[in-house]
Amino acid sequence: MLYYLFDWLHGHNFPGAGMFQYISFRAATAIVLSLFISLIIGKSVIKKLQKAQIGETVRDLGLEGQLQKKGTPTMGGIIIIASIIIPVLLLNKLSNIYIILMIFTTIWLGCLGFIDDYIKVFKKNKEGLSGKKKLIGQIILGLIVGLVMCFHPDVVIKEKSTESEKLVKTEEVFKVDNVNRTTTAFSNSPAQHSTKTTIPFVKNNEFDYAWLTNWIGDKSGILSSLVYILIIIFIIAAVSNGANLTDGLDGLATGTAAVIAVGIAIFAYLSGNSIFADYLNIMYIPNIGELVVFIAALIGACIGFYWWNCFPAQVFMGDTGSLSLGGIIAVLCIIIRKELLIPILCGIYLMESISVIIQVSYFKYTKKKYGEGRRVFLMTPIHHHFQKKGLHEAKIVQRFIVIGIMLAIVSLLTLKVR
Repeated sequence: MLYYLFDWLHGHNFPGAGMFQYISFRAATAIVLSLFISLIIGKSVIKKLQKAQIGETVRDLGLEGQLQKKGTPTMGGIIIIASIIIPVLLLNKLSNIYIILMIFTTIWLGCLGFIDDYIKVFKKNKEGLSGKKKLIGQIILGLIVGLVMCFHPDVVIKEKSTESEKLVKTEEVFKVDNVNRTTTAFSNSPAQHSTKTTIPFVKNNEFDYAWLTNWIGDKSGILSSLVYILIIIFIIAAVSNGANLTDGLDGLATGTAAVIAVGIAIFAYLSGNSIFADYLNIMYIPNIGELVVFIAALIGACIGFYWWNCFPAQVFMGDTGSLSLGGIIAVLCIIIRKELLIPILCGIYLMESISVIIQVSYFKYTKKKYGEGRRVFLMTPIHHHFQKKGLHEAKIVQRFIVIGIMLAIVSLLTLKVR
């Protein structure tokens, strides 16, 4: 909303109004604003949750400090969602399809998580919303995201063409002294719908999902779109549930999400800038720069919530926050065509999920074979394994965040290491 106001003021030559035309300025403002909102409303939300006796119910699993968490306010994900949505509505260009999609994703998964928390807290049902119903909600979101990515007219990419590269080289000869030169190899390339994505660590690092159905003779592209949508559904469900599993220690989910979001913001900025995309030889995605402002709000919201959620936590995000964070990260990776980087960039989520899968699978296998279930880890998700080994949860969280930073750096290295 402020974007449109300052755009109008800029058109009437109001001094300084032109600053809102710059994505970098709006992104910085979004971080500050979301951080401010989460810090200001966080305190009042926590007090209201305490007054309403909306506290965490804790099962005694023999973990150090676990019983002390009983009664800590939950459903604090409301703080994160508000701290994202308000800056986005104020600072983003709301006609951008990517921003519309991200607002819908945030609200949809926020509502899904809120229902789960509501059942746990008010209905006194520790199981919350059934896994099947959560999955249905994630499938619906994945279907909508997939359809938009495949068929919306504004969801396009640009690729270099030989003619464009030759033209750029010719124009560069005459514009060698022009510091503000913006001609790139994408300038005369047509915008096109595509199911292409980026493959990390590969020279010609683009993969088209249409290849999976080419052997069938899928000339219309309907089958390739269907496969692409199914993959999107899987990614959203996997990352969302991975973030949900990660939310088990004070500050762990928010700290790792903030680190991941910084990496995604850099990818989005580079992919949405034709000059950087040309220089780095990566896919150029028109109009995606607006996502940087959204991601900046996400970073600020995570850092602001971390203020209240770090050890010892004054509030828990609940599924209202964890499902939202995971889903938002998944959809962002899909939009910027970096979903194949998720195993690296979101390596913490992957590690948490795999630890649970290994534990459950091995337990069932040994129970069937030996009549007694055996375990690989002391407890899963894996952060609880380290708790059982005697590490303090604050140390576990900080080390996981350090690992997350390392994984984000490795992900960014894929821009040059091929």
